[in-house]
Amino acid sequence: MSSTQQTPRGNKLTIAISSRALFDLRESHQIYEEQGVEAFSSYQIERENDVLPKGEAFSLVEKFLQINERLEDEPRVEVILLSRNSADTGLRVFNSIEHYGLQISRAAFCNGGSPYRYIAPFGCHLFLSTDGGDVRRALEQGVAAATLIPGGARQRGDDTLRFAFDGDAVIFSDEAEQIFKREGLAAFTSAERASARQPLQGGPFKGFLEALQHLQAEFHAESCPIRTALVTARSAPAHERVIRTLRAWNIRIDESIFLGGLPKGEFLRAFGADVFFDDQPNHCASAAAHVATGHVPHGIANLET
Repeated sequence: MSSTQQTPRGNKLTIAISSRALFDLRESHQIYEEQGVEAFSSYQIERENDVLPKGEAFSLVEKFLQINERLEDEPRVEVILLSRNSADTGLRVFNSIEHYGLQISRAAFCNGGSPYRYIAPFGCHLFLSTDGGDVRRALEQGVAAATLIPGGARQRGDDTLRFAFDGDAVIFSDEAEQIFKREGLAAFTSAERASARQPLQGGPFKGFLEALQHLQAEFHAESCPIRTALVTARSAPAHERVIRTLRAWNIRIDESIFLGGLPKGEFLRAFGADVFFDDQPNHCASAAAHVATGHVPHGIANLET
């Protein structure tokens, strides 16, 4: 993973999101794929005053932006729109943003090109998209990124923003998962027991989790609008290295769930996750039946054969 330096933006936590993640653009995207750019452009311009339906990440973005209303100083969070649309076709997107009252003012419209190259200049900590290629490029830049899987978004009943994370290859490196994949569970368990006091290396979401915790620290614990959870297939005794790693990093996670291989979906729904991040495609497919899910194409589970 690249160590590309992000542009400093003070203490602001910034999320970049694609227009297809924020809004449901399946109908117009189908026109683009079947009839081409000109038909897509005409379709969007003719309907630029028609409000777009909410997409997979809409609820997440809405709750995220509401955090600014709970702090008196300068805005502490920001959402940047990164889109393959042109500015012409993107007008419908901005009209929909205005309709829903979302405080999003910065955007890059790339007219068919990949917008990932603007992630670092905008100083983004997280990139959410429906385009797996753009997500992989963002990860290569050293930015936490995930491909949103259709179908799991739910409207939650409160204003608390809940992030859930898998451990290996997401918060942590995939060094332990490599042993599991290549040598099996017994070797993995033995290696983790022997290395229990040796912190794991950081994964692609370590920096985002750190930034999220800094934001949480600005609130009293009982009134914080953000909660985090580690939801991992690990179980005892492999739990100890995870706990000691987070302690060494000085990162606190609100809830930690060690499932020992049980399916994660029901636990994620019980936690009320607004989004869950996992590197394993099969885990993501299962979780997406219950909550909005982002696939992190990183580590040994995603090596192309």
